[in-house]
Amino acid sequence: MVNDFGTVINPLLVTGQGHGGIAQGIGQAIMEAVCYDAEGQLLSGSYMDYALPRASDIVSISADFHAVPTRTNLLGAKGCGEAGCAGSLPAVMNAIVDALRDRGVRHLDMPASPQRIWAALQGVGG
Repeated sequence: MVNDFGTVINPLLVTGQGHGGIAQGIGQAIMEAVCYDAEGQLLSGSYMDYALPRASDIVSISADFHAVPTRTNLLGAKGCGEAGCAGSLPAVMNAIVDALRDRGVRHLDMPASPQRIWAALQGVGG
């Protein structure tokens, strides 16, 4: 990942924020789904049922900074907490749709679960 966080005070902290944001985006794109049954009962109310990404679900990520200090504060620092998530969502979903394009898939809603991918490949939905 490469980003402009302005003046980076603590590179380790900023790298961790980026990693966490990327993991969050990957989770939202391919894993996380709130599910209800026909009567409206929440089926994904615990972390046993609601998938969140774990370290083993994420590839190794390296970080680099392209610092352009902001002029709106004395430190020149910018926010970094949402940067990884903002880029990873479209990157993951576009990569999946691109991989399925030869099979006629042009769109896929999140999360790109195995069931949704199978349905899209069958022409049932997606």
